[in-house]
Amino acid sequence: MPQALLPEAAGETMGFIERIKSELAYVRGALRALRKVSSAAKNRNRTFPDLIEDIAREHGDRPAMIAENERMSYREYNERANQYARWAIANGVKKGDCVALMMPNKPEYMAAWLGIARAGGVTACLNTNLRGPVLANCVNIVEPKHIIVDTAIADGFHSADPFLQTKAEYWAYGSGVDAWKRLDEALDTFSRDPLEASERPKLTTSDRCLFIYTSGTTGMPKAANINHYRVLAISLGFNGAMDMKPEDRIYVCLPLYHTTGSVLASGAALTAGASVVIREKFSASQFWDDVVDYECTIFQYIGELCRYLLNSPTHPKERQHKLRLACGNGLRPDIWEDFKNRFAIPKILEWYAATEGNAVFFNFDGKVGSVGRIPKWAERRFVTEIVRFDYSSEEPKRGPDGFCMKCAPGEVGEVISQIIDDPSRPSQRFEGYADPKATEKKILKDVFEKGDMWFRTGDLMKKDEMGYFYFIDRIGDTFRWKGENVATSEVAEAITVYPGVKDANVFGVAVPNTDGRAGMASLVVEEAFDMSGFYAHVERHLPRYARPIFLRLQQSMEMTGTFKQRKVDLVREGFDPNRIADPLYMLHPEKQTYVPLDTGLYEEVESGDLRL
Repeated sequence: MPQALLPEAAGETMGFIERIKSELAYVRGALRALRKVSSAAKNRNRTFPDLIEDIAREHGDRPAMIAENERMSYREYNERANQYARWAIANGVKKGDCVALMMPNKPEYMAAWLGIARAGGVTACLNTNLRGPVLANCVNIVEPKHIIVDTAIADGFHSADPFLQTKAEYWAYGSGVDAWKRLDEALDTFSRDPLEASERPKLTTSDRCLFIYTSGTTGMPKAANINHYRVLAISLGFNGAMDMKPEDRIYVCLPLYHTTGSVLASGAALTAGASVVIREKFSASQFWDDVVDYECTIFQYIGELCRYLLNSPTHPKERQHKLRLACGNGLRPDIWEDFKNRFAIPKILEWYAATEGNAVFFNFDGKVGSVGRIPKWAERRFVTEIVRFDYSSEEPKRGPDGFCMKCAPGEVGEVISQIIDDPSRPSQRFEGYADPKATEKKILKDVFEKGDMWFRTGDLMKKDEMGYFYFIDRIGDTFRWKGENVATSEVAEAITVYPGVKDANVFGVAVPNTDGRAGMASLVVEEAFDMSGFYAHVERHLPRYARPIFLRLQQSMEMTGTFKQRKVDLVREGFDPNRIADPLYMLHPEKQTYVPLDTGLYEEVESGDLRL
């Protein structure tokens, strides 16, 4: 038999072809993104507001943003920003001063922070879902000069009143709050014409533009510093990565107070002369109507958004769209292909990045399950490593020489990215947070040599021989049980493929008289859920130490505004039936099946009479 026809030779040929295809995809995608971003790195005096001004002149009456009850052309977007800039200047906002903004998703939001940035101000993008002391903390840490609140959500903001420590001036967008000044009325008194040179502050890409908050899934949110370079780099980088054209329309139902919605997705479209279709909130029932009716060609996702859609009933328009691309992060391997095939998505662009971080990579060739890849030829430009991790101390391990140790292919560790303060390499900078102490906690020093500094992502990943990264878990989510490390994401992937499981949130809970934390899963299930079949599935697909000991059945999963699962309250409530109204089950160590967890059984576990 000729060598060319041998099965192993054919396999090697296919592997070579796949590798070439992958390299070509990365070369094309990376070059598009780098060409766009390089312009921002070269001209330090050209900021995002300057770029939008030029694009508005070019695209004029083309729709910049489209919402259910509002459209804003590029000309109107830029002119409205001019009014915000003049309002800010007239009210004493100087370069570096903060203006806090709490407003639902709508075109006005984008015009507000563009105008404030044009005046030299820094917009703190407040999470519209936060309340009370958490919201107050977000305001207090940035020390705003002015606070803008849309009156549609004024009641939510008022919940923070007893905890606020600010001398800021309050502005209401809309009627209904008599004690505050009316911003919408004040704006209309200012000219929409371009600002004169004498009115404009001197800005560079190193100046701060936004405060964007981390989601706060495990504690108080932190205000990340986003400078003008980072706004440009994210917008232009994703513009290139998605190969944006003026004809594109991107569907954005993610919150504009977060990087993904306002800078990444919207910024990518707006820097290309394309259109942003804005929905106030994600709705699984409305999603395909919007995508089809507005003729969207791209949509921005978060992994849980995809899971919601996949768990939703069939929609008559779900395959009638004009989509060419779905772009986002967090699409888990267990639903990747089902999602792509059911909804006929031509291409998925998964990526990895953090609001405040300097580590970024793309999955340009659609490798299922991977969050991206850094090819060998790009490693010197994007200096990112995976280092061995100590789960007990939640710190990277260090060898006898005191330095960190790189992981071998397939070995799980923490992703870190080198911090380089070099004007020619602004993408490797780390701007930190409003709180200097929070900034210090994210910096790892003396990693591979004395004096070097690296950004800690807080994410556990592994990398294969080809350089593909695979997300494992967030540090703090992984827990130890029976002397083994349990990755909550891997457990969730294993159990969500069981029929009837709509969603799963996995975490560890403390059990008296045991070491480590026992696994627990909060599940959203269908009505006819087969508990005995679920146990058989868990036994077959998970090692003994990784099987959830406790189950909690909920009607819905509590999420952050950016579709990240909340775990803090679930961990605190644990498996106590006296505190929890939801049905609870326990994997009984003697009966080897899940049984209802009542007060009597709970007391047996708590006392140690029933050992796990």
